[in-house]
Amino acid sequence: MSDNIDDTVSFGYTQVTPEEKTRKVGEVFSSVARKYDIMNDAMSGGLHRLWKDRFVKRVKPQAGEQILDMAGGTGDIAFRMAERGAHITVADINQDMLDVGAERALERGFDEEDGSLVFTCQNAESVSFASGTFDAYTIAFGIRNVTHIDRALKEALRVLRPGGRFFCLEFSTVEWAGLRQAYDIYSEHLLPRMGQAIAGDADSYRYLAESIRKFPPMPAFEQMIRQAGFANTRVEPIMGGLVAIHSGWKI
Repeated sequence: MSDNIDDTVSFGYTQVTPEEKTRKVGEVFSSVARKYDIMNDAMSGGLHRLWKDRFVKRVKPQAGEQILDMAGGTGDIAFRMAERGAHITVADINQDMLDVGAERALERGFDEEDGSLVFTCQNAESVSFASGTFDAYTIAFGIRNVTHIDRALKEALRVLRPGGRFFCLEFSTVEWAGLRQAYDIYSEHLLPRMGQAIAGDADSYRYLAESIRKFPPMPAFEQMIRQAGFANTRVEPIMGGLVAIHSGWKI
């Protein structure tokens, strides 16, 4: 590891090289892929389903639109948007997560050959698509795991068409005092135990809790979105900032 702190990035509470973070995040999601959705239900008491419904409602996917769902792994957001007639490209850096999503798509009757739902392995910092390809770019609970968030945001802007929209659903900083204290106790002490009991992996869920705490607060992340070149940025806190919907437009 470099001795220069400027050459490192956070992996939870630990500073590592960018290459190490990419590898370690990959190991986390490969480890939890098969239990990911079960753990989402357990961790949120099922609330993540309501958050995702609200998120897709804000995106307003339209029939025939081309939408890139980055870090879309197991397909939760993609399925909701494809049901509205949009053509969804599900991209994720982790093939294990994509494999789970593709299996779930088949179970739900989606046919990849008709173009309504396509799965592809991509790094959010450098995607293979041409500029101006998509009408919308979505990323749910994935941006905090990207090694260089600023690069991912610039790529999001690049692949959108003029007038295209960016939507991000992510955990944030809880602003309700009572909930913040309870959530801190839950995430630090109970979440790793749940990860061990359900997924057999306490360390991965300890990292996920730490990554939430290290993620920029809502105003700071909105500023990052503006700095990437998006206009008309907006933040919609949910449950006092436990999660937030961030949005912006390419003009």
